[in-house]
Amino acid sequence: MSFDPANFQPGHFQWQVEDGVATVTLNRPERKNPLTFESYDELRDTFRALKNARTVKVVVIRGAGGNFCSGGDVHEIIGPLTKMDCEGLLRFTRMTGDLVRAMRQCPQPIIAAVEGVCAGAGAILAMASDIRFGRPGCKTAFLFTRVGLSGADMGACAILPRLIGHGRAAELLFTGRTMTSDEGLAWGFYNRLVEDVSQGAHALADELAKGPTIAHAVTKRQLDAEWNVTIDEAIEMEARAQARCMDTGDFRRAYEAFANKQKPVFQGN
Repeated sequence: MSFDPANFQPGHFQWQVEDGVATVTLNRPERKNPLTFESYDELRDTFRALKNARTVKVVVIRGAGGNFCSGGDVHEIIGPLTKMDCEGLLRFTRMTGDLVRAMRQCPQPIIAAVEGVCAGAGAILAMASDIRFGRPGCKTAFLFTRVGLSGADMGACAILPRLIGHGRAAELLFTGRTMTSDEGLAWGFYNRLVEDVSQGAHALADELAKGPTIAHAVTKRQLDAEWNVTIDEAIEMEARAQARCMDTGDFRRAYEAFANKQKPVFQGN
């Protein structure tokens, strides 16, 4: 897709860019912001396009109207899926998985600002983000089993255990029960619980946007790349990655600022 972050006007969610921070707002508050075939598709394409969007430093994803996302729309997705053949079903599940791939592969840190309902595919969007802020009382549920599906959806069986541990992930994925906000914080799913999740997420996003964007992209890439390698391999991967960061202008700017007792101004190169 042709992508100009400053002038991008999506059809299925709200988009705003300010001072290097892009905000994605799921905006169907009357239905608790469910996803449709079209919004899945557009979100995937947007996160893919962010690979080449140098003016966007950080992404915040949130929901309108006091809820994050209630998952796939029952009438616009679940109903039609019951009438699809096997080929159509596989196309859909691959497309939804591609959204998670795009979120993990885009270089920008993604911060989820979660309040109210965060269920099904909505819980996956939060899971696939790099950092999660929750509002006290928010309810997170991987409820696929409630509709006769497995917990193996959009990478949940791979990613969720790494966030909260195998046993806790297994319980949530087998039962589909709600994880309370206090459990989510204690288990490491949520980084923080704050009353104003949007304000909290944007405060951190503003801080990260002022940081070294190449270095942040390297950190995000390596956090995923080192899941399945030995410690020796990880050390070598990090040696190469860090040497690349040491060859940037931002590294030299940081040293010069430190030497002059000033705060560095990073420029992303």
